[in-house]
Parts: sequence; structure tokens; C-alpha cells
Amino acid sequence: MSSKILPRDFYARSVVDVAKDLVGMRLVRIFDSKRISGIILETEAYDGENDLACHARMGKTKRNAVMFGEPGHAYVYFTYGMHWCLNCVTGPQGYPAAVLIRTIQPIEGITFIVKNRPGVKEKDWCNGPAKLTRALSIDGNFNDMDLCDKKNNLLIEKGIQIAQQFIISSSRIGIGSVPEPWRSKAWNFKIAMPENS
Repeated sequence: MSSKILPRDFYARSVVDVAKDLVGMRLVRIFDSKRISGIILETEAYDGENDLACHARMGKTKRNAVMFGEPGHAYVYFTYGMHWCLNCVTGPQGYPAAVLIRTIQPIEGITFIVKNRPGVKEKDWCNGPAKLTRALSIDGNFNDMDLCDKKNNLLIEKGIQIAQQFIISSSRIGIGSVPEPWRSKAWNFKIAMPENS
């Protein structure tokens, strides 16, 4: 399994490149020695202190400190007083950039996901950043977890190769109050499927 885990140098690159390349990779949560996983279908890039949509825009804080650390770590934050969101830290250490994992397609551990998403239709289990963290039981305890360490309970592995023509980019979601040019940066990446077109 460890040979499938994405290495640190995968993350130690431009956040936009990492966001695009994470589409098709496999997010893995280990719970009681069992795998719960899904193929990443949608991501968003947030690029440093100049990006006014990024948590780092106000400089280093207790909340966003992980973004300034080593690439390949999880940045998990709480939002709207109810939701956890999972990000991957990217770029050189000290440069605060991260990729938000927005959507996954469940592959393994379906029973676990069903228990966490009772009464929810299958298509809605993991089709949003807060939905997938609820489905996989990811919370603040995973903040700063090393995604490259096979001993940890949260990893990203090589998945399926997606041809570039099947990855579409658009502006990021939920940042309507952010000024230009940041509001219109085409830093949301997803697999082009009928329901997305």
C-alpha cells in the first residue's frame, strides 16, 4: 500500500498544478484497520497571502498555521460553526497554499459511509467538502496529519489517470464577496461529467 501513497514532492509544487493533478487520486481513510476511500472528483486551489480567497490572506494565525508548514500535510478547518473541510498543504514550506478537496466518488467502505450519511441519497454522500468529511469521519483531529506517512489514518494514493481534456476548470465556489481578480480565478478543477455540464 505504501508504494501507492503520493510522495511529498507531489505536494511541493504550485498549488494550481497540485489541485489539477489530485483529480483522479484516491483519498483513503483508515478506521479500525479498514479502508474507506474514494476517487477525488473536484478540488480547488488557494494560493498564499496575495490570494484574497485564501485563509492566509491575513497572515499566519493559530487557525491557518498548518498552511505555512511542510507540504503534504492535512489542513482541516471548521467553518460556519458546523462543518469540517479537508485541504492538502502544497508548495515550499513557509508559503501558505492548500488544495481543498471538494468531492469524491466512494469506492471502499460503503457501509461505513452509509452509517455516517443516514437517509442521504448516494449521489449526495460526498459531493461537497463538508459532506465528504462527514462521510469519512474527518474532523479537527486530522489537522496537520502527514498524508505521506503510511502509519497515519488519512492518506492520498495514486488513483486513476484522467486525461487533461476531461478535467474542466472554473471559478471557485462560494467566494462571491472576494474582489477580482481572485473571484474569477479558474482554480476549481473537476472531472467533466454529464451532471457537471
